[in-house]
Amino acid sequence: MKTPVSKLVRGLATVLFLSAGAALAQTSILNVSYDVSRELYKDLNPVFASQWKARTGQELSVNQSHGGSSKQALSVAAGLEADVITMNQAPDIDILVERGGLVAADWRKKFPHNATPYTTTSVFLVRKGNPKKIKDWDDLAKPGIGVIVPNPKTSGNGRYTYLAAWGYALEKTGSEAGARDFAQRLFANVPVLDGGGRGATTTFTQRDMGDVLVTFENEAILIARELGGNKFDIVYPSVSIDASAPVAVVKKVADKRKTTQVAEAYLNFLFSPEGQEIIANHYFRPRDPAVLKKHVTRFPAIRTFTVEQKLGGWDAVQKHHFADGAIYDQIVLGKR
Repeated sequence: MKTPVSKLVRGLATVLFLSAGAALAQTSILNVSYDVSRELYKDLNPVFASQWKARTGQELSVNQSHGGSSKQALSVAAGLEADVITMNQAPDIDILVERGGLVAADWRKKFPHNATPYTTTSVFLVRKGNPKKIKDWDDLAKPGIGVIVPNPKTSGNGRYTYLAAWGYALEKTGSEAGARDFAQRLFANVPVLDGGGRGATTTFTQRDMGDVLVTFENEAILIARELGGNKFDIVYPSVSIDASAPVAVVKKVADKRKTTQVAEAYLNFLFSPEGQEIIANHYFRPRDPAVLKKHVTRFPAIRTFTVEQKLGGWDAVQKHHFADGAIYDQIVLGKR
């Protein structure tokens, strides 16, 4: 007996509907990010997923991967299938433009503020009472001071520390030779170079190494709050660096996985008032003026400079300081 055509059609429609439902249920994106943004995205992701479901009916899982910023970027370049990348320095996105066109060359134009939803800066976390009287960058280069920073070759956090110190010394001494001498003395005080910002935090707070941890403002505030105000103090130096955090869709991956629409919506959410509020609650400095004004007491005034303003831009910095055999390598090798 033949099955009626109408039953076959209904059966096929049911299969297609169930398949589509399964596909919707399995929609996911991967955000590859840097060490100290872990808790931020743990809070952001479910809020966005809820909004996405309300808008589209799709269940969404936003997965996270965290580590040293430069190491993470290299992992994506090597094949880790990130739909979006949320780094703490532009070179870690530019490298994905250069290596196989994973990210669009004009990624800075895809989102507001040159695709940076927030900024932060490098500050000092010291032991309670500041027993070594650390007040500014000069103090980090004094004999007998243990300075904890992550490795500038693998961590954006460490790179910003190096550049903040270099910019300070360049301004104070008026010469590259003076800045180089200062950086050499500072890094002579670094007992260990962890691969990322979170590793450096562990070294300072749990292994009790060093007198000062140089890290991003948000990380310093969270450490002081979570571990208790009786253990650490935060010191703001006289000048520091603007560490704007860039984001981009990994176009080749998103196009292949057909996640471009959700990936773009996810990054746009970071610039929304709700996203900016979550960002401020994690002590990153939001871009939205209204949200920043609401939380202004969380963010003490500090004079900052950008890589472009003082150091010639990221391309120059990469070649001059961080390429193999460049100034940073010479300083580290000289220390050894």
